[in-house]
Amino acid sequence: MAHIIAVAGKGGVGKTTLSGMLIQSMCKMGKKPVLAVDADANSNLNEVLGVEVEMTLGDVREEIARAENSINNPIPASMSKADYAEIMFQRCLIEDDDFDMLVMGRTQGKGCYCFVNGLLQSQLQKLVPNYKYMLVDNEAGMEHISRGILPKVDTIILVSDCSRRGVQAAGRIAELTRECNMNPKTMGLIVNRAPDGKLNQGTLEEIEKQGLTLLGVVPHDDQVYEYDCEGKPTVNLPEDSPVRLALNEIIKKLSL
Repeated sequence: MAHIIAVAGKGGVGKTTLSGMLIQSMCKMGKKPVLAVDADANSNLNEVLGVEVEMTLGDVREEIARAENSINNPIPASMSKADYAEIMFQRCLIEDDDFDMLVMGRTQGKGCYCFVNGLLQSQLQKLVPNYKYMLVDNEAGMEHISRGILPKVDTIILVSDCSRRGVQAAGRIAELTRECNMNPKTMGLIVNRAPDGKLNQGTLEEIEKQGLTLLGVVPHDDQVYEYDCEGKPTVNLPEDSPVRLALNEIIKKLSL
């Protein structure tokens, strides 16, 4: 069974960038194979990792919805919707040298996400035994975990910026984790985009108030912004990047 790592925090704190960098660092340290799961409907983890997405689970949902409403239904009469979805799913799994990737994606219209969530849950149940690690980049909050979509969670990485609101949001997610009896082996906070890699007293006080364990601080790096503006994968940052070096130290602390 894979060691499952969930990354969560409020929107805009850099979860996806850190998730991609963590995946690459883990692979370089020999902690592989890794299944990367982009569970955010606004998916862009693939851009951080520099891989192309052919189809998402949201696309599968749309394809099946179109098939059911079409006169020329492409689903054979002898095949169930679940079997057809299974075939389509094979196109959703992106295979790279060191990691594979699954993207939830979003529906195109007003359709419910229940089918996509169910498909994600069933496919993860099948895939987990094939990997040593699975890292899930969650949407803002912990919906996919609280709904039981993940089979288990071993490590929860909470991400915040230097703001009190960000740390408070991380605290609320930590509380939800306890209320749902998830019982991860490790749960801690990464503060992202810290000026000069340092936290002011107010942020430190809020972390203590929320009862959070500080895993590490990732410094602000203009190169991350520049790479994003230029459409370059963030994982191509130089080896001496302050962000990369900070995350390497955090991974060592996690004892994965």
